[in-house]
Amino acid sequence: MPFPFKFFYSPKYEVDLGPHVFPTQKYRLIKELLSQRFGLKEDDFVLPNPASKEIVCLVHTQEYFEKLKNNLLSLEELLRLEIPMNEEIFTASLICVEGTCLASLYALENGLGIHIGGGFHHAFPDHGEGFCVFNDIAIAVKRLIKERLIKKAMVIDCDLHQGNGTAFIFQKEKNVFTFSIHQENNYPFYKPPSSLDIGLEDGAGDKEYLKVLRENIPLIIKEFKPEFILYQAGADPYENDQLGGLRLTKEGLKERDRFIFIQAKENNIPIALTLGGGYALDLHDTVEIHFNTIGEALKVMGIKK
Repeated sequence: MPFPFKFFYSPKYEVDLGPHVFPTQKYRLIKELLSQRFGLKEDDFVLPNPASKEIVCLVHTQEYFEKLKNNLLSLEELLRLEIPMNEEIFTASLICVEGTCLASLYALENGLGIHIGGGFHHAFPDHGEGFCVFNDIAIAVKRLIKERLIKKAMVIDCDLHQGNGTAFIFQKEKNVFTFSIHQENNYPFYKPPSSLDIGLEDGAGDKEYLKVLRENIPLIIKEFKPEFILYQAGADPYENDQLGGLRLTKEGLKERDRFIFIQAKENNIPIALTLGGGYALDLHDTVEIHFNTIGEALKVMGIKK
């Protein structure tokens, strides 16, 4: 029996960033853990091709795209991006965009789309920031709307950091609701307003976090009536994250994920998943948290390991 859901993934996501806090090997380790626990085969994973310039430029400027393609970023732009830029990283970023787009299209057909990657929410139309080259979240949403597959979308961003690029891109668009729950006293220090931002105090844990979700998400869904949800399920609100100051436990993060996926299922809203950040001191914690997110998604869809 083939597995009932496809996963979107590329080994090319594991780029060499040199000594860096971003663990690009996490994607391969998540894929290996999924294969082991769910008995997956290679053909259960869809390998995206690089996104076209036309697709990327639904959000990004042609000038920015060409600068990246020709490796012409200034030192200032590289410092803001906080990762090196070369052909390998450029290609991986294009593949990542297509991965989120394909997972989103798959979600419209199957209820759930899982991208073992993505969530680069700090990228703006004309520049990258905070490890984020292209804003795959915004591109995927824009693509679905442009192709008239949906009229209204909701981005639920549960990364530790506010999704500043996504907020900026959609700030004048009434048909996209951007929700961000994040640590207030953390990067990015300039936070363009999302449709709704919830900035948590340092040290906030499971109870405070889950209370905010329960008080807001059902109400937004009821009033806004999105036809599609893109869920950015960052692993970095975890209590042992190197870049974070929130105190969520692994169980709290599982409860977060379960709640979001149940909201989508109960309201018959297709949902696509991107993984976002995760910088735990122990890489295995980050991998486990991301794996748990995918596990909760599958469980809500009736599949158990």
